[in-house]
Amino acid sequence: MAVTRNVIRFLLAGQPQEVAGIDPTMTVLDWLRLEKMLHGTKEGCAEGDCGACTVVVGRRDGSAIRYEAINACIRFMPTLDGCHLLTVEHLRRPDGSLHPVQQAMVDCHGSQCGFCTPGFVMSLFALYLNEARPSDDRVRDALAGNLCRCTGYAPIIAAARRMYALGERATDDLVVTAEDLSTRLGLPEESETLLLEKDGRRFIAPATSDGLAEALIEHPQATLVSGATDAGLWVTKALRQFDATLYLGRIAELRTIAETAVALEIGGGVTFSAAEPALTRLYPDFGELLRRIGGVQVRNAGTLGGNIGNGSPIGDSPPALIAVGATLTLRLGDARRTMPIEDYFIAYGKQDRRPGEFIETITVPKPTHGAEFRAYKISKRFDQDISALCGAFLVELADGVVSRIRIAFGGMAGTPKRAAGAEAALLGKEWTLANVTAAMAVLRGDFTPLSDWRASADYRLTVAANLLMKFFLETGGASADLRLVGRGRVAHA
Repeated sequence: MAVTRNVIRFLLAGQPQEVAGIDPTMTVLDWLRLEKMLHGTKEGCAEGDCGACTVVVGRRDGSAIRYEAINACIRFMPTLDGCHLLTVEHLRRPDGSLHPVQQAMVDCHGSQCGFCTPGFVMSLFALYLNEARPSDDRVRDALAGNLCRCTGYAPIIAAARRMYALGERATDDLVVTAEDLSTRLGLPEESETLLLEKDGRRFIAPATSDGLAEALIEHPQATLVSGATDAGLWVTKALRQFDATLYLGRIAELRTIAETAVALEIGGGVTFSAAEPALTRLYPDFGELLRRIGGVQVRNAGTLGGNIGNGSPIGDSPPALIAVGATLTLRLGDARRTMPIEDYFIAYGKQDRRPGEFIETITVPKPTHGAEFRAYKISKRFDQDISALCGAFLVELADGVVSRIRIAFGGMAGTPKRAAGAEAALLGKEWTLANVTAAMAVLRGDFTPLSDWRASADYRLTVAANLLMKFFLETGGASADLRLVGRGRVAHA
């Protein structure tokens, strides 16, 4: 590492901050409340679910700044390096008047007990900065990561409509001064690595992929962190301490999406929010699946590579990636290797990632002409819920005969897994009700799921087989009077 720095530098409401000597995994929420005495940001769940801790973070995006809502309760302080942090205390105008977002909440009676209100305000503020006159569906999506026990949400949605009438985005102070703030944030030196250490524990944030590869050779057992949507809970809930934390969020190469004639090359550090538009264009159901991964705050932080890398059997993106035939490129030092994504998952808690190796890119092939893809997430709650099971299906037909079939499930085994028997029962057969019904019976033998509080084993087996039938019906496999409606949307039980 040619250049290192041991001080976190960022802006807090436009004021430069330099922070050193803190615990490497101190959360932004704790720093705001305990060190800066900014108590508007609340702790409700300490796991990124309730949204009471929502703050807005700006980050360089070309010559301007992109502002996003994030959960302060699971975000580590060193990840703010080079960013602009705003809390509810910073929205009031210089003359003392309320920001249009705050005034709209007052006018529409959007607050009762008030505990969740700062988080709602900040989620609406991020929406206000980034979108002009969003649809009601978009407003509801932006607020899905914020929970309220009092108002029933209708007054808050009304406030979202009113805030644009109280002030124009183009004249907002942050929009007007964005270019100046972007200049003040500056850019880290190309080879500079942020290195913080306290009580023998380290936080290492390289600026390049080469720096990350080098750091992982030196610290092969380090905990890799990008959005910390998993690792943050290990700290706040399990009270774990990491000897070494390697942060990927400053590495521009890992945040790129490149398109070729045949595929999307998605960097391992691309967030769900950034990946969603590109994947939606190729596979609409894939984009809809990503939209249901947590609230906006989680999707702004969590990454596709992280969702794959932790190997969870109930991660939502792996079944879809398996079904479309995605591949992974892993890097160890200067060496790279590529594998089908299903080969990455070996057993529960075990993945084919060697010490010192990291996911560099995810390659998602473009659909061939006539290919049909669907993804179905089954959960107890539509938004912000973990899957009981998640199924993804891709079929290609030649004169009504299955020439290619890929069926993958999460939540049915110790890893995301293909339904090999059901695929074999359909390949080369006509896409008919009788053949699909037979494959449904075979599919029940492909998995031995567990029973837990989300679903019983029998429920999972029954629903998985029924999803295959749903896929068949949605892809023109039966007469119109049997065909299901709502194609292009992710199913919900």
